[in-house]
Amino acid sequence: MLRQLDIRDLLLIEHLVLDFQPGLNVLTGETGAGKSILLDALGFVLGGRGRADLVRQGAAQGEVTAVFDLAPGHPARAVLAEAGIEAADELILRRVNTPEGRKSAWVNDRRASGEVLRALAGVLVEMHGQQDDRGLLDPRGHRMLLDAFARDGEARDAVRAAWDAWRGVRARLATAEADIARLAQEEDYLRHAVAEFEALAPEADEEPALDAGRRRMQAGRRVRDEIAHAHAALGNDGAEGLLWDAMRRLEGAAGDADGLLDAPLAALARALDALGEAGQGVETALDALDFDPRELERVEERLFALRALARKHGVTPDDLPRTGEALRARLATLDAGEGDLRDLRGAVAQAEAAYAAAAAALAAARAGAAERLAAAMAAELPPLKLDRARFAVAITPAAPGPEGADDIRFEVATNPGAPAGPLDRIASGGELSRFLLALKVCLTADDAGRTLIFDEIDRGVGGATADAVGRRLARLAGGAQVLVVTHSPQVAAQGAHHWHVRKAEAGGMTTTSVIPLDAPGRADEIARMLAGDVITDAARAAARALLAGADGTG
Repeated sequence: MLRQLDIRDLLLIEHLVLDFQPGLNVLTGETGAGKSILLDALGFVLGGRGRADLVRQGAAQGEVTAVFDLAPGHPARAVLAEAGIEAADELILRRVNTPEGRKSAWVNDRRASGEVLRALAGVLVEMHGQQDDRGLLDPRGHRMLLDAFARDGEARDAVRAAWDAWRGVRARLATAEADIARLAQEEDYLRHAVAEFEALAPEADEEPALDAGRRRMQAGRRVRDEIAHAHAALGNDGAEGLLWDAMRRLEGAAGDADGLLDAPLAALARALDALGEAGQGVETALDALDFDPRELERVEERLFALRALARKHGVTPDDLPRTGEALRARLATLDAGEGDLRDLRGAVAQAEAAYAAAAAALAAARAGAAERLAAAMAAELPPLKLDRARFAVAITPAAPGPEGADDIRFEVATNPGAPAGPLDRIASGGELSRFLLALKVCLTADDAGRTLIFDEIDRGVGGATADAVGRRLARLAGGAQVLVVTHSPQVAAQGAHHWHVRKAEAGGMTTTSVIPLDAPGRADEIARMLAGDVITDAARAAARALLAGADGTG
């Protein structure tokens, strides 16, 4: 609910503070007094374009502050949360405009963009007038309005859930088809690559082990050659043979040497024992370093094959097992693709059928709601002097979507036998205003806490028709806050709260003021609206009669 509107230095307004109330708030005044300025100011603080010439002449800036009361579940709280602004029970919007056209805005003392203000406007205020080009006249919103009138949220939720499921499985099918198509283009490569991996069968940590074995065998071959030479030098053809030859010669001469050769012979014996021990050790070393040259060749071939495969696939040899698994998985996906696609196509068909059933149920609910809305409108139109007009809800097939497969459009025919058509093309200005009011009365359950504003919606009507307009505005105000700018005394009499907009000139400056009216003041203002500048006793009596009738039935 709009609780307060504070306007400073805007057009003809120097400073105004309006404290609005629940129910029907009426603003009246002579033509040109500045009633439209109030709506311009409200539109500006709610994110409207706001021209630079809105600023009052000579002022440094124009400023508008609007204070709204927010119920706990008000949709504005979600808008604030999305904008990162803390919500409270009171919402304060403030916007400033300079003569150069620079604008600044605050929401609850937080800087905010015009986009945030406009998003809040969509859930805080709903404005209607003869030139209403959105809301009830926008065919894009008619489906939502009819669904709100139907009050069948379960059917709508079922359609959205079925749509999400259908869309999800279609997306999975499209992805699978694209994957299979891409894999099919490289099928020959995949099969050849997997065959290579199967033939080589690389294992984890195999390349470092092969490389170490190869290095060991290569080093062993060089060392063994040296040891073999040493073994030959120590053997019978080398040092051992020479020592044995020396031993035999000395033993042959020892008998005639009177013991002189005993010590050398003992030393030679010890040397032969040591030489034998050394030879045995060298022979053991030769045996330990013995290997099959064909094994070295096999290890080298395996090692080189692993490294070549790794280079081919741009990975390290250690990554070959994982690369092979990935290639095998892609090939398996390709081989199993047709089966998977069949399953997914079946799932798509099932989801489509479920969506079609949910959409059909929603369409049936909408058809019933359309009949009820047409009947409600048929009851509302005659008192508004539209008894020859006919309202209908046109339901035509539309492309499937999350809101169903129906295109909804409100249509009217203003004369019997005339073809029905869109509201804004068929109805004249005065008729359009009354059609919109009747529609709003029928659809009032969807107001969701918004303040409803009607700008001279009663223009061009009077008498009983104006009275019917006023009573319907009062009925709307029973469940919502309604602000109406009017020239009709019948409408003004229905108001629960009344403000008089007047213009005055002082010191060469023209200013607009707004005065809240008490009961006598209301009677005088309605008398003025009935009689003009000269208020007669008869006009006052008529005004009191209108007010008494409103009090009795409004």
